[in-house]
Amino acid sequence: MIKTPAEIALMAEAGRLLASVFTHLDTMTLEGLSTLEIDRRVEAFIVDELKARPASKGQYGYGFVLNSSINQVVCHGVPSADDILKSGDIVNLDITLEKDGFIADSSKTYLIGSVGPQVRRLVRTTYEAMWKGIQAVRPGVKLGDIGFAIEKHARKAGYSVVRDYCGHGIGREMHEEPQVLHFGKAGTGVTLREGMTFTIEPMLNQGVRMVLTEDDGWTVVTSDGKLSAQFEHTVAVTKDGVRVLTLRPDETRGA
Repeated sequence: MIKTPAEIALMAEAGRLLASVFTHLDTMTLEGLSTLEIDRRVEAFIVDELKARPASKGQYGYGFVLNSSINQVVCHGVPSADDILKSGDIVNLDITLEKDGFIADSSKTYLIGSVGPQVRRLVRTTYEAMWKGIQAVRPGVKLGDIGFAIEKHARKAGYSVVRDYCGHGIGREMHEEPQVLHFGKAGTGVTLREGMTFTIEPMLNQGVRMVLTEDDGWTVVTSDGKLSAQFEHTVAVTKDGVRVLTLRPDETRGA
């Protein structure tokens, strides 16, 4: 769905607020906290400080404001008082925020305490892969160009790209068209147009790309038990390129 400049301005404000949530998380010592406590703190910050709505809570019957995906959890990890973050863990915190009728969606993988070099490499490469996809965005290119850029970077580093989940259009609804695959063939798929808004959110695995869903119906894990990492931004196609609507203050336009 094509957004007007006024609509994109509203999405950018939602994105700015969401970026501030991650800035707030960056000030916390996450080691020793439960993912449920993190969920509670994020909800209080969004509602009380930002005067916004945590868009994930209640969506599809989900009861929390974020997904907390630890180590081998690929996505949709459910906050729990029993999941205490410890040194050596990685955790992806995936958060959505709605303000004035428009939704922004972003995620970041955090390194907890002392994390080994191979784990750091996975997380760094995933972040770089997201930016490879973002940098491919401009009017006239194809959706397949985004996925091709992401997968090329991941495979070069020896990682697999999860194919079961993808980015998505976003705006007044959390999930709109188009679907944004993180793999693909260059020059194929929908042509990008100015005013399109969508997420780019690759998930890279240390091992095979296959995943399993646990009995809770939400939590998705790697089929081989190896680690997975993810990063996500909401972007808008501009007249001559791309605008990252959820860009954090600590980031620049690139990896």
